[in-house]
Amino acid sequence: MSATAAPELVIRNIGLLISGDLQRPILDADTVVAAGGFITAVGREGDLDLAGAATLIDAHGATLTPGLIDSHVHPVFADWTPRQNQFGWIDSALNGGVTTMISAGEVHLPGRPKDITGLKAHAITAQRAFANARPAGVKVLAGAPVVERGMVESDFAELAAAGVTLLGEVGLGSVKAADEAKQMVAWARKHGLRSTIHTGGPSIPGSGLIDKDVVLEADADVIGHINGGHTALPLAQITCLCERCSRAIELVHNGNLTAALHALRLAKELRQLERVILGTDSPAGSGVQPLGLLRLIAMLASLGEIGAETALCFATGNTARIHGLAQGIIAPGRPCDVVIMDTAQHSAAPTLLKSIEAGDLPGIGMVIIDGVICAHRSRNTPPATRLPEVMRRPA
Repeated sequence: MSATAAPELVIRNIGLLISGDLQRPILDADTVVAAGGFITAVGREGDLDLAGAATLIDAHGATLTPGLIDSHVHPVFADWTPRQNQFGWIDSALNGGVTTMISAGEVHLPGRPKDITGLKAHAITAQRAFANARPAGVKVLAGAPVVERGMVESDFAELAAAGVTLLGEVGLGSVKAADEAKQMVAWARKHGLRSTIHTGGPSIPGSGLIDKDVVLEADADVIGHINGGHTALPLAQITCLCERCSRAIELVHNGNLTAALHALRLAKELRQLERVILGTDSPAGSGVQPLGLLRLIAMLASLGEIGAETALCFATGNTARIHGLAQGIIAPGRPCDVVIMDTAQHSAAPTLLKSIEAGDLPGIGMVIIDGVICAHRSRNTPPATRLPEVMRRPA
């Protein structure tokens, strides 16, 4: 496929290209071309017009994947959260290959307003702040209001008109009853807001148990941390949710890993792996995990009897599709949000995929967002065996 615009970025000598598409996770290609922040061509170097590229990157045989999408974070303005008192956690996640984060509610803001006017203002401000800030270059989709009793349909219409596209975890606020949750989710869906519901035991003061009956009746778009955040439902209830609900099955690093493997096995048996998406549920009481998604991918691939390329698709293309995002897939017309990674030095496994399936984390050599290099060799992952090299830069 030839490029339709003069190339600004060329990544060549790719040893393995993971597409992010669960139906075709591995592409027969060794070169990606981008211009204007978007991928313009994917193919074999000899078949593409690479003349005039401003930036040429030699991957030296390493693997190219889409940037990881964390489906479940709880950001606070200025990249800070009182649960960890840590600046720079988003930048640390970038060093773990994360290029997009999706808020499940900005619940950790000190003094979070719970009156209707205040919570709408909070959501709109968060959406605007992170759209403008782009900390470390990461795309943070924020402004996810935590619904409270007293909200009416016009509140959701107002939020949508202001540009809010997400609903925070249902159950973290005063709305916990099944009938109330169902109404809030229905209003959100009518006005184009994608919803997530808390699943499992309480995670913060004010939250409560949300069991399978509430989740099924509410019918939110995402079964948030089906493996608990942090305390999971009984496995029988998780089975019921996977079998009786068609919505996204979200597995998180900050949850119960036994429950995560149980949900994954059910998705496999149901032949519905396209429902599985991954998040960290951080920052949280158990900390900030810059490598949380990579650890979850390695855990699922090593213990869940799935290929590493499939696990990588959970954290990229699957999440993109569920949330209606353009990134997450390596294909012409998509944003050039990509990661170059390789087998960690001294891994016992011979290839990247085999090393992940053995439980090792990959080494990240470069992270690119919208065609711009945002990080070189990761300060957080183990060192990669092969590192990409910038051969030519803009003058």
